[in-house]
Amino acid sequence: MLLKPQHRIYISFFLFAASTGSLFSRMPDLQAHLGVDKAELGLTLIGMAIGSLISLTLSSPLIVRLGTRNTVTICLLGVAGLLAVIPLLGDARAVFGVLFLLGLLAGALEIALNVEIGRIEVQVGFGIMNRAHGCWSLGFFVTAVMASVIRQAEISMQTHMHVVLGLVAILAAATMAGMRNAPEIIRRDEQAAPHFALPTLGLLPLCLIGTSAFLIEGAGIDWSAIYMRDAFDTTPFIGGSGLTLFAFFMALARLLIDPVVDRIGPVMVAVMLLSLAALGIALVWLAPLPFVALVGFALMGAGCSAVYPMAVSAAALRTDRPAVVNVAAVAQMAFVVFFLAPPLLGFVAEHFGIRSIYLACLPLVLGSILASPALARKAPVIARS
Repeated sequence: MLLKPQHRIYISFFLFAASTGSLFSRMPDLQAHLGVDKAELGLTLIGMAIGSLISLTLSSPLIVRLGTRNTVTICLLGVAGLLAVIPLLGDARAVFGVLFLLGLLAGALEIALNVEIGRIEVQVGFGIMNRAHGCWSLGFFVTAVMASVIRQAEISMQTHMHVVLGLVAILAAATMAGMRNAPEIIRRDEQAAPHFALPTLGLLPLCLIGTSAFLIEGAGIDWSAIYMRDAFDTTPFIGGSGLTLFAFFMALARLLIDPVVDRIGPVMVAVMLLSLAALGIALVWLAPLPFVALVGFALMGAGCSAVYPMAVSAAALRTDRPAVVNVAAVAQMAFVVFFLAPPLLGFVAEHFGIRSIYLACLPLVLGSILASPALARKAPVIARS
């Protein structure tokens, strides 16, 4: 395929989200299939968190050796394949094991895609990180729309996942064919590259910002369908509309916001977006009617849209360590929260009610607003030719 380098990464983000989104959109069905309550479902999903934590911490040297093209190809096909296995399993412990393996692949894929788009940004000379993550959100949106229709039509989760596997396999192979890895970014100290992606003191504010964005994303993606079902007893189509609106407005904001970030800077954009997210969380928490909750999900999606990509971009441009290590360190914290959100918020939902999970997100969002100055851009970085 004759594609620009960034377009191949855009498609990869889209396919990544379309694969994982197919599972999250079927959470009520997975819960019924396994015969577990909300807390038990959350504990089952923690397998993905453990796998991603290990991968985000340890996989950087392997990613460097394989290169982006090979890493993305292996991980995309692996994620879709493992998701297709889940509907065949009737035991929560077996699903936990599959999700652990999926987390290993998802963590490596997250690092590889973000590092590559950071290198491409240096080459092209303008911001594209939010657009790349916009394609992730677009993948979730398309998946959510399709899943609402599929669930309403009572098509089985097994058929759904197997069709997703076939489509991802074809599109991933076509996208990766002919891809060339972008040149590395020069770092300040060529001898001081650590092998483990642990956060440094300077990265902690970026980790906090990324964590809050992923907690909002987890609350919106993982629990919106169950929230709409339990809080308002809606039909599957209306119940899935919370995820649809969340993903749509997240995608729309990410696809359009890069010029705004270039014009007024990431700090101001982050403050505005996080404030919008806080408003959306409050609406979902207090919603007396379904449409109020749907508005809240839309605001949450727009509010957390560009926050994590800006944190990743800031980490990728730091010169104290290799970009792959700094990106992994930020992604490590944020990605694990994204996958830990199901068990943590499931515990809250089981003991304090489904609405309380959204109230639990607010303190971290307020802390991220205070940490937003860490997103200020540094001096440009020169890439190897």
